Amino acid sequence: HTMFMAQYTELWNAVDPIAERVRALGYPAIGSFADFAKASTLPDAPAQPPKAKEMIRILVTGHEAVARTARALFPLVDEASDEPSADLLTQRLDVHEKAAWMLRSLLEE
Repeated sequence: HTMFMAQYTELWNAVDPIAERVRALGYPAIGSFADFAKASTLPDAPAQPPKAKEMIRILVTGHEAVARTARALFPLVDEASDEPSADLLTQRLDVHEKAAWMLRSLLEE
């Protein structure tokens, strides 16, 4: 329970700085669950709550996907000379790669 709460808290706290960066760049930040669902590249949660190990696998997949997306954005922010976005990407990449690594360790037999 504590580990899942830490995951939730980290992800929840990431929303505001990302939304602020989007707004600083002159774009509207999405805010509804419907808009998040449309923008997401990750599948929705299963209808039935999964067992703990499956929840961990889902989290690993999500963290790895976000890390890949962050890495893919670096050339764009570099080309735009957008250092604040690069900084935010670096911070998020660090969080997601570490989280994926720690979660994968929980799945080892």
